[in-house]
Amino acid sequence: MRTAGLLVMMFFGAIGCGGMSSPPHPKIILFNGAGTSPNSVKAVGEILIRLRLPYVTLDSQDLNQLKPSEFESFRLVIVPGGNYIEMGNSLSPNTTAAIREAVHGGLNYLGICAGGLLAGNADCNSLNLTSGVKFGFYADVNRNIHKAVVRVSFVDEPTQEFYWEDGPQFEGWGDVVGKYADGTPAVVQGRSMKGKALLVGVHPEAPDNWRNGMVFETPTQVNNAFAARLISSALEGSELPHY
Repeated sequence: MRTAGLLVMMFFGAIGCGGMSSPPHPKIILFNGAGTSPNSVKAVGEILIRLRLPYVTLDSQDLNQLKPSEFESFRLVIVPGGNYIEMGNSLSPNTTAAIREAVHGGLNYLGICAGGLLAGNADCNSLNLTSGVKFGFYADVNRNIHKAVVRVSFVDEPTQEFYWEDGPQFEGWGDVVGKYADGTPAVVQGRSMKGKALLVGVHPEAPDNWRNGMVFETPTQVNNAFAARLISSALEGSELPHY
């Protein structure tokens, strides 16, 4: 298994008379396996660095080799954007079952775009953290639109515009934190027994260079601050204001 030991030491290692102290075990898994978007993985990782949160990147093989009991040492798993079918099918049924059981036991989950679809009862080897609820895509997909600027409204803050690319909506599960313009859920949170699942259909982690050729009213920094808020909520298992 590969770990982000260098990253952890960058934040927490201390060199003194006694040498370098042992870095703490990272509490966050950032999945970077088959089907994930390298750009989404990188963007999420950069926000974790800004938050000074040590994490480990694990690919499909790493997760497939992880023992069920080893998930207990983590507090949060983040699955970014990409191709949810390829993601799910790269994992063994035993692995998805182990992740589901770990979430049921208290591991928290943050799914962004494809990671949100994978959390449902999808048409692949999915995690099914939603007790059988299957998610569909936001309505723009049915209009043959696959990349767009979309507006999401919230209870406690102004509407934001986000980068969206073939993202889901989450009707039928959880508490609605944010809504698309058509009223369908863009961000939801809920409990999967003891663990919290936070699912996001847009890309709040998107950096400036994702916006080329697109016009946004909301600054990148505002979107990224919301991404940081989502990560903190998922890590802590705390509730976000909802409708």
